[in-house]
Parts: sequence; C-alpha cells; structure tokens
Amino acid sequence: MARRRTLGYIQNEWTCPNCNTRNKGGSKTCENCGAPQPENVQFELPSDQQFVKDEKQIQAAQAGADIHCGFCGTRNPATATTCSQCGADLKEGRARQTGKVMQAPPPQPKVVTCTRCGTENPGATSTCSNCGAPLPKVVPTRPMQTTTQSGMPAAPPNAKTSNKRNLFIIAAVFVCLAVVCVGVLASLLPSATVEATVVDVHWQTNVPVQEIQPVRYTDERRSPPSDAYNVFCRDESRDVCEQKTIDRGNGYSEVVEECHTETETYCSYTVDEWQTIQTYTLEGNDLRPVYDSPSYSSNQRLGTQSEELTVTFSTEKGEKTYSPDTVSEFQQFTIGSTWTLKLNALGGIVSVEP
Repeated sequence: MARRRTLGYIQNEWTCPNCNTRNKGGSKTCENCGAPQPENVQFELPSDQQFVKDEKQIQAAQAGADIHCGFCGTRNPATATTCSQCGADLKEGRARQTGKVMQAPPPQPKVVTCTRCGTENPGATSTCSNCGAPLPKVVPTRPMQTTTQSGMPAAPPNAKTSNKRNLFIIAAVFVCLAVVCVGVLASLLPSATVEATVVDVHWQTNVPVQEIQPVRYTDERRSPPSDAYNVFCRDESRDVCEQKTIDRGNGYSEVVEECHTETETYCSYTVDEWQTIQTYTLEGNDLRPVYDSPSYSSNQRLGTQSEELTVTFSTEKGEKTYSPDTVSEFQQFTIGSTWTLKLNALGGIVSVEP
C-alpha cells in the first residue's frame, strides 16, 4: 500500500507577461508594473528552493487552489466567496489547475543587472539589493534539459561542470565502444591470405559418466520445482520511495515523499539432478577419433560425448592452429596437405579453403 507524507512547501514564482519580471507565487499582481496575474500564466519553481517557515505562508500553501474571477479575471484565494476586485460571486470563477509535478528550473546566470539602477545582483534573487526593484527573468542563452524535481529543495548544480562531466562520460563510452567494435571487426574480417601445410593433427574425446546427486540451490528468486525437498522460503521487503514537488495551484508547491513496499520471495531447496562424477578421455594424433566405453552401474548413465579437434599448419607467418567444428571436417586434414588460410588482423584464422 502506497504511503505519502509532506516534507514541506516551496513558494513558486510566476513571470509577468507584461514586463518579464519574476514574482513570488503568493503575489497576485506584478511587483514591478502592477499588472494582475493572468489566468493562463503558469507557476514555476524558483532557482533557490527553500521550505517556507512562516505560519501564514504554510496556511496559504495548505489552502486549495486559487480562483480567477469569471468576470474580471482577478486571482482570489480558495477561501474567498466573492471577488476582491469586482465583488462578483466566485461560483462563476475557475480554480487554477493543481497536481502538476513541477520541473526543476534551468540554471539562472550568476549575475543579473537591475534595469532600474544598473546594480549587479546574484542571479537567484528576484529583487535588486540596491533599489528593491524586481529583477527580470533572464533566460539562459543555451537551453538546458530540465529534470523532474526530486529530493530536498536545493540550488541546481553548476551547469558548466555538469555539462563537462556529461561530455567526458559520453566521450569515454564512445571510445570504449569504438575499441570493442574495432576488436570485433579485426577478429572477423580477413586481412591476409597465406598458403599453409598441415604438419600435425590432434584429437581428444570426452565421455562423461553421470549419477543422480542432490544439488542445493540457495536464495533463488524462482519458485522451487515440484520435485524439490528441504524447501525454505523467506520474504524480503524494502521500501521504495520517490520525492515529488507538486503544484498546489495557489502560488506554492508541496514537496511530498511517496513510498511503497516491494516484497520479493527467496527460496532455498534441494533437487536430485544428473551430475558428472567422472569423465573418460582418449587422445591421439591421427584422423580417427575414438571414444571410450566406460562401464557404469544401474543408477548411472553416460552423458553427452564431446571432442576437441586441433589442426596445426605451417605458414610463412609461423605455425597456425585451427579447430574444426565436426569430425568429418577434421578428417580432411591429412598430414602434408596444403590449404589456403584467410587470417584476420590479429593473425587468427578466419576460414580454411582447399
């Protein structure tokens, strides 16, 4: 079952479409030109996100969405019944949208110059430190990718450092992929052709003898098979939490933590399975591989036989070894026969032709 708790409230910002001034979310008119906030202006998170501490601001944040008067468009608090500007019944008004997950703002420039007195101010501030005039919102020259707000409110990271780090990571990944691709191509694509003579052949055959034995599996995430015994299962639970910043529609955002419990079952059990208890091998240096025929008891069986086949060539580039896929192919390489080898850039054999 999902659990949710409130961590705190942040006062949003909105930008006046008339003069481009940033205003605090609780301001219903522009602090610079006095224009009322239009209904279609959206709230945004400030660059410097801090939880509000003032009790009146917290109460304002906890109230419902503000209502824009249906007659004059004035923004009124959720608790109002008549418009503060024209006195109209707010039943005809429209409540602002709520519930939107807010996005982290793009980083502001380090310095913003006041248009009234020319004073340079820190980019995160909204009013001039000299004359008190509202500072305009300055859009970064380079568009930055925004990320969903999560975690405790904090100033966004340094954009240049983040970009350099990202570029370095991307470049490192690209170089690694390039090296891998070059290695794969070098091992697969032929780059040279040489004449070769068979100077040696070797085979080794393997015949496993198997027996039913108990095999213990521990902390498996799958369900035990039907023939398992000594079964022990346990549930392991962990809380998975996510933090979101949600627009309240009244100039504030609520920072919430949503958690749910994920439970996974781990089982330990024993099953009886065929296990190799001994492997019988034979080997030789001719073209006639043979397989051992070991004896075994009634509760045993022979496993799948296999072979390891090797042909050694003499070339102008030194000796090269090749492993045929089948016995029938292996038997073509008589001692002294000549073949054409295609080699890759690493000197390995790509193909063998008569």
